[in-house]
Amino acid sequence: MPVFAAVDIGSNSVRLSIAELVRGRLVSLHQDREVTRLGEGVFRDGNLGPQAMAHTLKVLRRFHRTVQSYAVDRTRVVATSALRDSNNGRVFAEWVKSATGWNTEIISGLEEGRLIHLAVVANLRGRPARLLLMDLGGGSCELTLSEKGHIKEIVTLPLGAVRLTQEFIRHDPPTKDELKRLHKFIAEEAARIPRQLAHAGVRVVVATSGTAAALLDAARSLKLARTDVSLLAVTKLSKRLAKLTYRQRAIIKGINAKRAEIVIAGAAVYAQVLARCGLKGFRYSPLGLRDGILAQMAAEYDRRTRSHKQLESDRWDILMTTSARYRIDQDHADHVRKLALSLFDQTRSMHRLDKSFREWISAAAMLHEVGNYVNPAGRHRHTHYIISHSELFGFTPLQRAVIATVARFQGNSKPQLRDRLIKALPAQVRSDVIKATAILRVARALNQGRRAAVHSFRTAARDGQITISVKAIRSGADLEIWAGEKEIPYFREVFGRELIFKLV
Repeated sequence: MPVFAAVDIGSNSVRLSIAELVRGRLVSLHQDREVTRLGEGVFRDGNLGPQAMAHTLKVLRRFHRTVQSYAVDRTRVVATSALRDSNNGRVFAEWVKSATGWNTEIISGLEEGRLIHLAVVANLRGRPARLLLMDLGGGSCELTLSEKGHIKEIVTLPLGAVRLTQEFIRHDPPTKDELKRLHKFIAEEAARIPRQLAHAGVRVVVATSGTAAALLDAARSLKLARTDVSLLAVTKLSKRLAKLTYRQRAIIKGINAKRAEIVIAGAAVYAQVLARCGLKGFRYSPLGLRDGILAQMAAEYDRRTRSHKQLESDRWDILMTTSARYRIDQDHADHVRKLALSLFDQTRSMHRLDKSFREWISAAAMLHEVGNYVNPAGRHRHTHYIISHSELFGFTPLQRAVIATVARFQGNSKPQLRDRLIKALPAQVRSDVIKATAILRVARALNQGRRAAVHSFRTAARDGQITISVKAIRSGADLEIWAGEKEIPYFREVFGRELIFKLV
């Protein structure tokens, strides 16, 4: 059974989760966490501090030894607010690679929210009509609104507990002026929450992260809550914590020494955001970003997992949203996609591409015309830029690069191994990307007239030939066959097979 590891490099703490995929379910094998305050320097002067980086690297080396001891099959390392907001985040990522061999993926706040949503939804028994997730980290706060499992809105705000503490709190306990400035800033940022989210009428609010857990335990110990934490309880707790010294906060059950330093800011954010959105309170979930990372790895490995269905839904939603934004002819794109997938499935013994390429070809088919939105002249170059720089939920940077490259070469240019964009990809996928491009080019040709003239087709392989028997609509598919025949030389070059079209 495959074993996966997820490493979450946050602004406040670094976390490791190792799990084994058993019969479509993730079984936890190991958990580790340490507070390193990596984001403190970023929120002060824009740079990761030397001591914080050294501390974090030391923890990551320990994580690396643990991962090796569990014989992990795949590890994914993700960094959030601290690295994406810092001037030297890329330098630190190189240090991590040098020390551990791990590639660090710096994700956006939107992708952070999506991964947390994937973790929570994949573990729910049912899908609430409307669900709001609130994740308050060290550097940012993500709010994710979903309806029946479909993400409708993700908002990321610079309201992390470490960030706010560094910026506004200098005394212990904080002065009235410090609290006034803190609350004013939070209110200004909370006012940016879109109306669609602020007035969504949500009944189920799930809060994740250490601050939510600390507030729940503290509210229980102070008899302010039993199970869920109400807005009234959070408001009372926020006011009470602001009057206590660090030592007094640290002895409250659920608030340890490290959390006591930042809990005042965290409580203030929860109180104001809940009030701004008209929410009655929240329930806590121990699931977080690392669980979303594990869920995605499991989904990509095994289609039987619940997370796979959610991942497919997330990816399809973002493809449809992106194609609508760039005014793509969706009927044409979808028909090309169906033809490409049919060709992929019927010629697997020939191309021998990994099953993951099926979904990447599908995405490239849906987005291969986005460049027209910028300018029909040079549209294929624009297509590559837009896809590779877009926020495509559910797709990793490498997957986006593959999709962008396959979509890029759907015009006159045909990719070769020596091409700059092909050479920019990892060596192990370069020839496969060229194969995927050739498959999509044939599918695109078979809808040349944009009228779905090719209803379906069957392929047959014999004596070094691939025969595509086309079933067309009544008006015929002469234009499509002509366009398909123009792809014969390149298909022969890529696959070493002769391509033959015939109408049936």
